[in-house]
Amino acid sequence: NLKLKIFGVNNCLPMPNLRVNVWHCSREGLYSGYSGNNNPGQSGLTYLRGYQFTDANGEAEFTTIFPGWYNGRICHIHFQVYVSSLYAAVSQLSFPIDTKNALYAANPSLYPDGADPMTFSTDNIFSNGYQFQLATLTPNADGTSYDAYMEVAINGSGVSGLLDYAPETGGQFKLDQNFPNPYSKTTKVPFELINGGEVMLELWDIQGKKVAEIAEQEMPAGKHEIEVNLDSLGLPSGNYAYQLQVRNKNGTFRQSKLMTAAQ
Repeated sequence: NLKLKIFGVNNCLPMPNLRVNVWHCSREGLYSGYSGNNNPGQSGLTYLRGYQFTDANGEAEFTTIFPGWYNGRICHIHFQVYVSSLYAAVSQLSFPIDTKNALYAANPSLYPDGADPMTFSTDNIFSNGYQFQLATLTPNADGTSYDAYMEVAINGSGVSGLLDYAPETGGQFKLDQNFPNPYSKTTKVPFELINGGEVMLELWDIQGKKVAEIAEQEMPAGKHEIEVNLDSLGLPSGNYAYQLQVRNKNGTFRQSKLMTAAQ
């Protein structure tokens, strides 16, 4: 269970509604998506790659396998944070060596290559410093899973103003954060149409499955709200990405944010 919490470096406040991508190698040290001498037969595959939106606390969570290692690199996970369509930051994270190698030793059938022989000083990515790229790694009581956590600071303060100019909206609308957020059962999604058009609001669960279409109707230019009631939609409480689609004479435009369930 990997959790990344994203802060704006300008004011140290959490940044919601950012897309966070992660990708890493398999337990055998192979990457999906391309093939090479040390990575044969993986072209066209997409395993161990995914993304989530940060919630109201600036947190994005992933459930995945613990990566293996391969010659020349210490065990690591790649991640990329998209502040908007105009700005993104990419980096890597790793884990405390003793804890990581204890995980490998405790699961020899899954990791037959054993302990990772690399150190941070011998890895050409982390050799110039790794203290801000080191995630915690904590075994859970079930004996079969682990929690990992890291805080990431990127350029920005809260929600970057760059979001207002993201090309996907085309200048046709502005999508605001739902309120209340966090919410319990019922919340409202506010938005402003610069030009009138056909509006549809969709809900997606955190596995990437569309679970509801809330509204599909013509609306004039101006400010609007759409209410989301989980009970009436037959949906359980949880985090959902909401996507507003606006179709008018200028084309079809979309933007997404994440609504966070109250605990």
